[in-house]
Amino acid sequence: MSDKPMKKYMKKSEIATFGIGLFGVALLTGWMPDYTATFFADFAFKGKGFDPDTMANALSAVFLVAGIVGAVCELVIGYLVDNTRTKLGKVKPWIGFGVIPLALISMLVFVAPNTDNQNVAIAWMFIIYSLYTAFCCAVESPANCFGSLCSPNPSERSSAISIASFLRSVGQSGGMVVILVVGLVMKAIMGQQQFKNAEAQGLDLIISTAVCALGLILFVMIFFTNNQERVPFTQEKVSLKDAVKVVFTHKNLLMVSLTKLCGFGRGVYGTVSLYIAIYLLGSKDLKLGLLLPMGIGTAVGTLLVNIVLKKFSTKKTFILFCFYGASSLAILFLVSKGIGFNDGLIIPFLILNFFCGLQHGNTNVTPNIMIADCVDEIEYKTGKRQEGLAYAGYGLFSKIASAFTKALGPWLLYTWSGYLASTNANIAYADQTDATLNKILMIYTIIPAIFVVLQAVPIFFYDMVGDKKENITKELMKRREEKALADNVSAEN
Repeated sequence: MSDKPMKKYMKKSEIATFGIGLFGVALLTGWMPDYTATFFADFAFKGKGFDPDTMANALSAVFLVAGIVGAVCELVIGYLVDNTRTKLGKVKPWIGFGVIPLALISMLVFVAPNTDNQNVAIAWMFIIYSLYTAFCCAVESPANCFGSLCSPNPSERSSAISIASFLRSVGQSGGMVVILVVGLVMKAIMGQQQFKNAEAQGLDLIISTAVCALGLILFVMIFFTNNQERVPFTQEKVSLKDAVKVVFTHKNLLMVSLTKLCGFGRGVYGTVSLYIAIYLLGSKDLKLGLLLPMGIGTAVGTLLVNIVLKKFSTKKTFILFCFYGASSLAILFLVSKGIGFNDGLIIPFLILNFFCGLQHGNTNVTPNIMIADCVDEIEYKTGKRQEGLAYAGYGLFSKIASAFTKALGPWLLYTWSGYLASTNANIAYADQTDATLNKILMIYTIIPAIFVVLQAVPIFFYDMVGDKKENITKELMKRREEKALADNVSAEN
């Protein structure tokens, strides 16, 4: 084959609308888990007199079970995606037709039953959040798969994934903006006191979910109508046994997937972000001020990753950002302890939060590029192109890690730290001790830093880089050209 530049396949508008689609998904799913935990713990059954220890333990179990449900759904959805054959492609039907059910179930998460029976309340949390997790998998996992199908050109594909990941990271912060704006509008319409009463019942969360759900539908439809899959799928049917084999026996795919499992505790910071804003920075409204710098840092980080990838392999880039991320979190902890929990902490905390956010650009972009490369390697070895299963494998470990995170986070917050929930129906949050506040800070910084380092360990064994990657790409292009030529000859005869 010649060394001339590879053909470009995507229109500029497609790259933009691919990102817009991921923005829409993240606008809803990016903030749902953390605010769901807050809603269940602080608002859903306030004033019912339920035993707080039982509810705290149940809350951890809810997210653990939902995570296991999500892990199973990832495999099932991946298997179904790879066996989907439509004129629209393999993944577009799942994304386009799944958004309305996802939007509806998301809204129902914040509509708690009016019951005095604690067992009924706990059962409802288990059922509703497990359903949300399942519907989320049916949209989010295929949306992630699209990056490997948008172009057969690895360079163009990587750029598209990077830009889409940037917009997805913006979408994750966009939900925070919606919540703030909804609160401001409600306050202007209802007045300060009535708004406080409504806020204490979680009404602002319900309205914000409805707004984000509408955004999800709108932005995904823009993607759905403008984008197309360009990498041809193979015709072989994939058995469930083969599906499991792909996930667990392909070394490079397994290493990328294990980053999620090894680093599961890095996400516990989200469990306490609201409480950091309330107790350490002084206002619930500062959660946006807290997460927006991190969100901006994440968005900037996705762009930095794209720059770094031009100089280093995906392997080196991932490891570099992991060690940077752990260092930035440790610095944030030391500075916070040095200044203390007062007004003087706000500006330094928010600035450092931006630098902590840069590491998330790595985890948003680099693994998706690695998985797309693994799909090529699998096709090279087996002749089968299995995007659904490859991303399902990553998603499987991601959901298991999320289950561990969502079990560990509430346990750290509601049990280990000694957090006290408000029992007053007109007061959203109770006062906390200094010991509790110190532990909340550790949950936000030191504990995630340890897991950020651990997630880098599997990538030391990843080798789909350099000459190996280049040679596989050239061979696959050659095979596709030969197949297309053979198909043309066959059609003429």
